[in-house]
Amino acid sequence: MRFSSLILLLLCFVGFSCQTSDIEEEIAAIPLPDSAKYLALGDSYTIGQGVSSNQTWPMHLSNQLSQGGVGVGEPLIIAQTGWTTGDLLRQLKNMSLPNDYSMVSLQIGVNNQYQGRSIEEFRREFRALLTVSKNHAQNNAKNVLVLTIPDWGATPFAASQNKTQISVQIKQFNDVIYDESGKMGIAVGNVNDLSLQASTTPTLLASDGLHYSGSMYEKWAERVLPLAKTILAD
Repeated sequence: MRFSSLILLLLCFVGFSCQTSDIEEEIAAIPLPDSAKYLALGDSYTIGQGVSSNQTWPMHLSNQLSQGGVGVGEPLIIAQTGWTTGDLLRQLKNMSLPNDYSMVSLQIGVNNQYQGRSIEEFRREFRALLTVSKNHAQNNAKNVLVLTIPDWGATPFAASQNKTQISVQIKQFNDVIYDESGKMGIAVGNVNDLSLQASTTPTLLASDGLHYSGSMYEKWAERVLPLAKTILAD
């Protein structure tokens, strides 16, 4: 393995699930556009290693938005298994993408942790990726959605490794994600806690025992859906 109302946003920034009925009713009342463009950037979790293309979390999110009356269409996914922040940056530098996306999501960093790359390097490159994401999102940081890094230490793949150390290191990377995203006013959707469910629910895992199933990705999409609706309503 080279391994989403202002009150709602504030709650989600600090890791609340944003799934109470009151919040859902408030979000449902927000007027939304008929169509939008969605760009998803990341690594194996964004591309959905081990699942079909219609089971990735960006595709689940697109479908959930569509069911709520927001047609974002099929997301453009730029991601690859094993990518670090540096890999994604290099790929984006070699591409000519429009700058009119209604929403850009970013989930990256697990491979930095897995490969033992430094927090300092991650912070620098993640900050650059936030800027690139904002530029492609109509130069508006409020159109960017970041997801935290899940804890692969809760998967069978990590059975023979130091799970505590993995969790501690991933938290350090996620702390950088919250810090740098917060500085730019970018929303963060926390899926790290959801990933821990894989330790007791095998159906949330892909067949390789490392990546996740469509069921897990559906949970992630449900978690960030309120944030995505808020982004697209602005």
